[in-house]
Amino acid sequence: MLANLIDGKSIAADIRTEIKDKVAAIASNGGTVPGLAVILVGARRDSQTYVNMKKKACAAAGIVSIGYDFEDNVTEKELLATIQRLNVDSAIHGILVQLPLPAHLDQDKILQAVDPAKDVDGLHPMNVAALQLYSGNALEAPFSIACTPLGCLVLLEKSGIDLKGKHCVVVGRSQLVGLPMARLLLGRDATVTIAHSKTEDIQSLTRTADVVVAAAGRAHLVEGNWIKPGAVVIDVGINSVDIVPEKEGGKTYKLVGDVDFDAAVEVCSQITPVPGGVGPMTIAMLLRNTLRSCERLKLS
Repeated sequence: MLANLIDGKSIAADIRTEIKDKVAAIASNGGTVPGLAVILVGARRDSQTYVNMKKKACAAAGIVSIGYDFEDNVTEKELLATIQRLNVDSAIHGILVQLPLPAHLDQDKILQAVDPAKDVDGLHPMNVAALQLYSGNALEAPFSIACTPLGCLVLLEKSGIDLKGKHCVVVGRSQLVGLPMARLLLGRDATVTIAHSKTEDIQSLTRTADVVVAAAGRAHLVEGNWIKPGAVVIDVGINSVDIVPEKEGGKTYKLVGDVDFDAAVEVCSQITPVPGGVGPMTIAMLLRNTLRSCERLKLS
């Protein structure tokens, strides 16, 4: 029997509708509409695509988004000056720096320059540390949490997964997904193991997991025989792989996850597809973080 698909696209659409309604209510009452500043450096097509998706999502939700586009050779001084102006701009409640940045820029320095109260990506060291110390409900946290792991947590909850006491294996240890994901799962009383490229016999480890979160950034790393029958699989990976054009209507590549979906779907109980699983939730959480940041700044 094939696993049930966790429809991230549908769940994200519901969340975006809720946000749209809240923003509309704020506007109709003469309140301050949330504003998001999006900083893009360079002409990477993938980054431009992600930024355009985020701007469109903001527009659909009634959130004001303002783009700040820079050439690849922008100086660190110029970029930092822009961030400082946005930090004190009362119309801006969220600042997003699209990653990755060109090699000549100190990414950590740039991210740390963002006001933690406006860091809607949840990447500022103060927000990273706040998550480690926070013991309450992640969805009510008084700071922003990284969008992708927060979206994964919401997917699990919306899918009726009780994490208490379950063994969760997170494959990947990045600051962006793996580490905050592990902390969020611990916050739901799960028993968490983090696996990575140096983990010995990783297959035996994942076979013990009730929930597998694959966030290693490697296409089809997690094979079907890595999964315990009946486990839940959250596939964070978005990888481009070459295909034979005539087999896909002329396309030369397709997007796949970190999990071998065709094999895993026959073993697990629930699984996120790629695309249409975690990706839409990342954007939904960005909108949510921006709205909540606006609400907190208004009260401060």
